[in-house]
Amino acid sequence: MAGFLRELKELLAAAGCFFHRNGRGDHEIWYSPITKRYFTVDCGTKSRHTANETLKQAGLPKHF
Repeated sequence: MAGFLRELKELLAAAGCFFHRNGRGDHEIWYSPITKRYFTVDCGTKSRHTANETLKQAGLPKHF
């Protein structure tokens, strides 16, 4: 099963979000200029529900 990580990061970067720092385990902390908040991105994202929730936290619409 292919993960959603590559496409998820491309969508985030296209929206102006950027990597801030590494988090715990396989998580990364990103910043969204849309919501002006930090949010986590799980580098093991294999569920479309998790990918869509990450987009929601970034202030973006569902994509998967």
